[in-house]
Amino acid sequence: MGIHLNEETLQSENARHAGTGGRSQENRQCGFRPAFLDALTNVIYPCRFADGRPAPIHVLDGLPDEVVERRSETGRILAARGSLVSGFVLGNRFFTREDAAAFTRA
Repeated sequence: MGIHLNEETLQSENARHAGTGGRSQENRQCGFRPAFLDALTNVIYPCRFADGRPAPIHVLDGLPDEVVERRSETGRILAARGSLVSGFVLGNRFFTREDAAAFTRA
C-alpha cells in the first residue's frame, strides 16, 4: 500500500498494464467496471464522476470523503487513502488489474 493514491499513480498503473487487459479500455467488453477496493476495510467503491454518474475509467472525483486525503481549492480530489487498490468489479467480485488481465487472457 502506498502513501496515497493520485492521478499520477493511476497514469503509471495504466502505462504498466497497457496491452495486458488490466485497463478499462481493454476489458470493458468482458463486463468489467472500474472500481477501487479499500484494503483496510474491504469496501468497494465503483468509479464515479463527481456528479455521481458511473465513470468508464478510474477517476478519483467520485470517491467519498472518508477516503479522501487532500482536495484542491475547487474541491477536486488530489489524493486518496493509500489503502485503495485500483481494479474492477465483475458481478459482485473485485478483480485487481492483474486479476482482470489474467481473466481476459483465459
